[in-house]
Formats: sequence, C-alpha cells, structure tokens
Amino acid sequence: MYFERVKQEEGLNMIKENPCRLLDFGKLILSKRNTYEGNSEGREILLVMLSGICSVDVGGETFKDVGGRPSVFAGKSYSVYIPPHTTFAVSTDGEGSIEAVLAFAKAEEEKEPFIITPEEVVSGKWGISNFSRTFHQILVNGVQKDKSVNRLIVGETFTPSGNWSTYPPHRHEHDNFPEEVFMEEMYYFKVQPENGWGLTKFYTKEKDIDYVFTVENETILKMPKGYHTVVSAPGYTTYYLWFLAGNTRVQAPYTDPNLAWVARTIPMIKNIEENLR
Repeated sequence: MYFERVKQEEGLNMIKENPCRLLDFGKLILSKRNTYEGNSEGREILLVMLSGICSVDVGGETFKDVGGRPSVFAGKSYSVYIPPHTTFAVSTDGEGSIEAVLAFAKAEEEKEPFIITPEEVVSGKWGISNFSRTFHQILVNGVQKDKSVNRLIVGETFTPSGNWSTYPPHRHEHDNFPEEVFMEEMYYFKVQPENGWGLTKFYTKEKDIDYVFTVENETILKMPKGYHTVVSAPGYTTYYLWFLAGNTRVQAPYTDPNLAWVARTIPMIKNIEENLR
C-alpha cells in the first residue's frame, strides 16, 4: 500500500494504491510523435520533465521546447504547472521520446498555468558528512514568488553513495504551527546505475507503521503520515522527486525527537572540517 514499483508503459502510468487523500502520482512515457491528452479536474498538477523535450498545451496556452536534460542525473528540470479544471496535452517533439512525472494535488482555486525553467530552480546542499545530499527546489513557497498555486510543493534530492538523506528523520503529521504542519508526501525514486539500490525507513511514533523498503529504480513511497529517511547503498546515487500537499504551503517538518541530537552536531562537524583544511 505504501510502496510500489511504477509501471513503465506507454502513456500515463498511475499508481495502483494510494493511501493519501490530497496527493496522487503518474509517470508519463511518450514515444516519438505521440500525444497524451487529459483534464486536471479538481486537482492541480506539476508536470516535471525527467528526460526528453516536449510541447505542453494548457488551457489554450502553449509551452514549447519543455525539457532537455537526458536524465535526472544531468541537470535541472523544466516543469509546467497545470491548474485545476483545465484541459492539457503533452506532445513529443521530433524523433525523441520523453519521460515526465505528473504530481497531483487536490485543489480548489483557479490559477494560471506557467512554466518553470532550470534557471528558476534553486539548488544547494542539506546536511553534512555522511548525511549530506544536494537538492533542487522546483516549486517551493518563497522561491517562485511570482507563481501562485494551491497546495503543491515539489523538489528533487540526490543522495550520494553511502549517504543518508532526510536525516534525522522527520514527519509532517499534525497542524501545530510553528512546531509542525500537516502534509502528505510522496518520494519517486531513480537509482544510478540502474541496477543499484538503497533503503527507506518509514515509521510512526506509535509503530502502527514501521517498514523498511528496498529502494530500486522506478519505485515510489507514499506517506500520508509518519517519519521517513533514505540511504544509498555504497556505489550508487539515489534520486527522489518529493512532492507534498497540506492545508498550508509553509513547511514545518518535525524531527524525530530520539534523533534530533544528530542535527545539532552539524555546526561542530563544520568547525572540525574547516580547521582540518
């Protein structure tokens, strides 16, 4: 229910089971000279290009030359926001095929479609030492200040060989701002090289959920609640597209109190590393 392998068929591949109330996920695969048409209905969508180049028609507006990176491990993404109650079409350009993610979130307010170019994606590093990882903030509150959405928050994380990510584990289960806000979340995984693997641990305080799943290429973790963390096996890089939706777009993750002390070591480790240079 919480973890599954993503289908890789031509067209839109939706997940089989969904424990989330606000979020949904689809993987779009189109071969050359093919088109997918749809309607967002009562959901907003962020189409995130994984590879290839396409054109996207949204409610009568056309975005051309969307995409360009050969894989998620080679540069930042192009993305297109599709508002609720809007028809759209995605068409491959020229001889190439495409792969894209459609991140869905329940939405009420009508919005305008827009494109996010790689230049608008903010990148950086979280953590330190063997729990450091790099990130791309694609659609995050405060980053794209001129772009209005309902609920969606979207980004990408790259976890190096042997490193932990989303560590210490956190949750976003209760609306108790500023300590914590409620948000559902999904992680869509790719691994480089493709035959590699990692692990993800997903659990709650009460242990009604307590799982460790093997992260492989084209798998997804669906989290209506609970703490979560990811680790890459040595020799492999783990990528995941993360997307969230809640009652607010202000992020306030709550760290597992049993492991919160790890985050407090970051300044000390930075100081040691600087003195060793």
